[in-house]
Amino acid sequence: MQLARLQDARVGGRRVLVREDLNVPVSRSAPPEIADYTRIDAALPTLRYLRERGAKTIVLSHLGRPEGRRDPNYSLEPVARALSARLGTAVAFAADCVGEPARKAVDAMCDGDVLLLENVRFHAGEERNDPAFAARLAELGEIYVNDAFGTAHRAHASTEGIAHLLPAVAGLLMEAEIAALSALVHDPKQPFVCAIGGAKVKDKVGVFTNLMRRVRTFCIGGGMANTFLAAQGVGVGRSLRDDDLGPASRILEEARRSGVALLLPVDAVVSSSFDDDAGARVAEIGSVGDAMILDIGPQTARAYAAAIERAETIVFNGPMGVYEKAPYRQGTQVVGDAIARATARGATSVVGGGDAAAAAHELGFASKMTHVSTGGGATLEFLEGKTLPGVAALMA
Repeated sequence: MQLARLQDARVGGRRVLVREDLNVPVSRSAPPEIADYTRIDAALPTLRYLRERGAKTIVLSHLGRPEGRRDPNYSLEPVARALSARLGTAVAFAADCVGEPARKAVDAMCDGDVLLLENVRFHAGEERNDPAFAARLAELGEIYVNDAFGTAHRAHASTEGIAHLLPAVAGLLMEAEIAALSALVHDPKQPFVCAIGGAKVKDKVGVFTNLMRRVRTFCIGGGMANTFLAAQGVGVGRSLRDDDLGPASRILEEARRSGVALLLPVDAVVSSSFDDDAGARVAEIGSVGDAMILDIGPQTARAYAAAIERAETIVFNGPMGVYEKAPYRQGTQVVGDAIARATARGATSVVGGGDAAAAAHELGFASKMTHVSTGGGATLEFLEGKTLPGVAALMA
């Protein structure tokens, strides 16, 4: 089975329902402001493609967690204004995603127009994947395009249900995401290095397990590095780590059996507390005492960079430390810069979504990667080898 593609669909003059992930941070100021345009900008290629071909483009999205009730704090109206500015054309807004407001707005459309419907999560049927709610959405369009990779791991009405009621294809962003991530799990060029961070090992056991057959080297940072160190009997002071060391111990044993290198910090940036930035200092692993590990140290960062620079395939799946704070971002910066250098000489690099993407943008190396995923949970589940309902529904 293959992914049904937007490029193979006839869209001119047709009502095209497009599921985008416009779940962006919106301030509660007056007027509301968008704090991060990443997801809006990622949707633009598909929306431009449809507009240039004369489709009536009807955009669906969610925003936040309104719990199936109308909540003005989660209205998509400010997003419609931002989308209009980024797209360079008027984007109409309908006060509901179903019913009379939606029908009237759709009926008023001309070829090439773009319309954003109100938050689908204002209706409880969305997250329940209620067939009746999916049918109410589907009646607004003639063809369905899912471009929201970030929600593809959810079997909701607007991400999975509609795909069974209308001809369904993948948008340009969805196609690019699947192509980039598939390259990591299906025959990647070797050597393949994974720089993986984040808070907890237990959240990424599936990623380790699925990639272990393909990755030559894991460069481990963040809170999860503390868990691996603790599983080896190394003292990590008051650092964040999993209470249950079993998963880390099993991953260490699996790597040993498989001949996969799990690189762990040999030094770290530590402090007496999370808020004591002035007290940040470098300590060797094993001499942390009662301090907290908040970043990998310079010796570790250099070792990780050396492994990365020899790689042909690289995935960055989490920051090496508390990159949001200046004393603890250097490890992530050094790793990111090494990935950028490897990419410049021809390696393939993919940044997993969520915190990894946020760090890449914040520290300025996102634009130097081959691909930056817009997914968070969806990216993790794809790398774990799970079937994503929103993707499965697009297979022709």
